[in-house]
Amino acid sequence: MKPSTGSSCLPWLSERAIIAALVLGGLFTSACVLRGTHAEVVAERDSQSAERSRLEGRVKLLEASNESLSGERVALLEQVEDLRLVREELGERKTDLESQVQALSARKDELETNLTAREREVAEEQQEVGKLRSTYDDLVAELQSEVAAGRIEIERLREGLRVNLAQEILFPKGSAQLSSAGRAVLSRVASRLAADDHRVQVQGHTDNHLIRGRLARIYPTNWELAGARAAAVVRILEREGVAAGRLTAVSFGPNRPVAPNKTAEGRARNRRIEIRLLPTEGADAPAAESAGGA
Repeated sequence: MKPSTGSSCLPWLSERAIIAALVLGGLFTSACVLRGTHAEVVAERDSQSAERSRLEGRVKLLEASNESLSGERVALLEQVEDLRLVREELGERKTDLESQVQALSARKDELETNLTAREREVAEEQQEVGKLRSTYDDLVAELQSEVAAGRIEIERLREGLRVNLAQEILFPKGSAQLSSAGRAVLSRVASRLAADDHRVQVQGHTDNHLIRGRLARIYPTNWELAGARAAAVVRILEREGVAAGRLTAVSFGPNRPVAPNKTAEGRARNRRIEIRLLPTEGADAPAAESAGGA
C-alpha cells in the first residue's frame, strides 16, 4: 500500500527539521562557547597587560632604588675611607702624644730632681746667710769704735763679707811690718773668724805712687808691698786660730782703687787691706749692707 504524499512527507520534514535544529543548536552552542572563550582570553590578556605594566613600574622603582643604593654605597665607601684616614691620623697623634707624655714624665722627674737639689742649695744658702749675718753682727759689735771712727768698714756683699781696714790702722807708712795697734785689731777680727768656716781672702791694695829710695830695694813696686802686707795679715790670722786652709793672700797693688789718687785723702783710702769672707762653695749672701764710713 502506497502511502499518501502528505503523511509521508511529515516525518521526513521532521527529521530534517530536527537535524537542522540540532545543527543550529550546535552552532549556537559553539558560538556561545567561542564567545565565552574569547572574553576569557581578552580578560586574561588585559590582566596580563595590567600585571606587566605593574611589573614594569615595579622594575623601574627597583632600578631607581638600586641606583639610589649604589650612590649611598659609594658615599658609605668614601666615608669608610675617610674614617680609615682619620683613624690612621689619630693613631699617629696617639703615638706622638704618648711620646710627649713620656718626655714630659722624664722632664717632670728631672725638674723634681732639680727642685730637690735647688731646695737643698737654698737651705744651704740660707744657712750660709745666717752664718754671714752672725759674723757681720759680731764684727760690728767687736770693732764698734773703729767702725764709728771710720777706720774700718764692714760690708755684707752678695758674695760674702768685706772688712776694709785702712793702712794707717795696721802698718806704718811705707812698711809691711804690722803695728802693735794693727796686731791688736787683727787679733779681735781673728777671734770672730776662727769659729767660722768661710774662705778668707786677704787683699793688699796701695795707691799709685811709685816706691822710691831704700824702700824700693825691698819692694820694687806696689805689687810687692801690697803682697807683703797681705801676707803679714794672713800670718797673724793663722796665729790667732784661723785655719790655714781657709786663708789666701792676694796682691792687687794700685789696680783697684776705691777713690781717685789725685788727693791725699783719696790715696789714703786706696792704701788698705780688705778681708773678704767668701762662701765655701758658691753660696750667695744678700746684697750690700755696710757699717762704717770713709
